[in-house]
Amino acid sequence: MFGTTLILALRSIRRHLLRSFLTVLGIVIGVGAVVTMVTLGNATTSAVQEQISALGTNILQVRPGQGFGRGGGGPRPPDFDPADIDAIANQVAGVTAVAPQAQTTGTAIYEGANWSTTVNGTTSAYFEVQPWPLTEGRLFTPAEEQAGKAVCVIGSTVSRNLFRGGSAVGQRFRIGGISCDVIGVLSTRGQAGFGGDQDDIVLMPIKAVQRRFTGNQDIRLILVGVDEAYSTATVQDSLTDLLRERRRISGGKQDDFNIFDTKQISDTLTGTTTLLTRIVAAVAAISLLVGGIGIMNIMLVSVTERTREIGIRLAIGAVAREVLMQFLVEAVVLSCLGGLAGLLIAQLAIALLAPLMQVKWMFDAQINLIAFGISAAIGVVFGYFPARRAAGLNPIDALRHE
Repeated sequence: MFGTTLILALRSIRRHLLRSFLTVLGIVIGVGAVVTMVTLGNATTSAVQEQISALGTNILQVRPGQGFGRGGGGPRPPDFDPADIDAIANQVAGVTAVAPQAQTTGTAIYEGANWSTTVNGTTSAYFEVQPWPLTEGRLFTPAEEQAGKAVCVIGSTVSRNLFRGGSAVGQRFRIGGISCDVIGVLSTRGQAGFGGDQDDIVLMPIKAVQRRFTGNQDIRLILVGVDEAYSTATVQDSLTDLLRERRRISGGKQDDFNIFDTKQISDTLTGTTTLLTRIVAAVAAISLLVGGIGIMNIMLVSVTERTREIGIRLAIGAVAREVLMQFLVEAVVLSCLGGLAGLLIAQLAIALLAPLMQVKWMFDAQINLIAFGISAAIGVVFGYFPARRAAGLNPIDALRHE
């Protein structure tokens, strides 16, 4: 019986292809929009998590000031000094490594090529705080760090633009009027969520940058690695107390430095993208409701048009249950076809939009199954009333219908 009913439903849909298409258009748009938005939202969340992970886990970033900028319009807070680095490493429990950074910019020149990049002075502790493998070469030696020797480890972007695919290790280039020997090349990390290309960097011993570029011992950023056995919040509190004491901040005075926990940043951004994804998906899901109402309206029209046909079926022995099943199956088939079309359109949209958004294409079987299930449920819910109306017709009145 069900097979015959399904064939009858498909024949009815085929007889009115344009009307059937317009009927399920809301379902197609709704399913396509929901699946596309949720999938791209999840891909964006995953990309954000990867970018934060690239900064390292269990890391505290310490900067002078009360945010990313100075804020307040007051004098610029003092930078950190080398004694602060030693104090953090020796007096704060749970710290695995402390990496100071002094940054500047310059134009790197090698033979006929030149490239503007960021020069980051640091120590070998930088690679302990946030491991960054090398594709070739080596890191600084303690002797090179202590002497402030002009050696450097460069990012893949700098290597590609200066050395045009050739080996960079062992080569010498000039940056800011200083000759620098390349001792290593970093592996590729790609784009960062906040700071652009992470591979566009030149790492040198911090003393070399301070002596030859900045002309002082100021430190603008400190990376603090936290032992996994310790809570980053506890270490952050201890670090805050230490820096307030060293910077002579007493009483209720506000800190003139800020500490960012990369895990907190990750959780905040992940929560934000997830919330936005749900909001957009909820808005897109409204079209599913509209599509369901469209199916109900068209099915009511179909019942009216086929009243005489229904009367004949009832007169020759069909029971009300069979008539109800016929129209209900027709509504469900319509909505399922719309759901399948919506899923196909969603995958095409994701394949086109993912590269533009610089996120990975991903197939989420769960959201696809849920969206298809909802489309089928809409056919049942909104198709039941028209089917019930058809099954409740009086055979004699239906046969008299013109």
